[in-house]
Amino acid sequence: MNTMRVDIINPKALRLLKDLADMNLIAIQDNSKNGFASVLKKLRLKAKTAPTYDEITKEVELVRQMRYEK
Repeated sequence: MNTMRVDIINPKALRLLKDLADMNLIAIQDNSKNGFASVLKKLRLKAKTAPTYDEITKEVELVRQMRYEK
């Protein structure tokens, strides 16, 4: 099975895709509503502990420092 991301420009294309799904030729999964939330959930499941506020602040400041040095 191949997986692709398709940006639909014309609403007629969406109808065609739905027709293909009705014929069981393709499967449509709408991940646009919770894409970030699902990625965040996966990352949190893999982490042993959540970073503290101070650790997050330190990392943000480090990235900002590196960015502005250029």
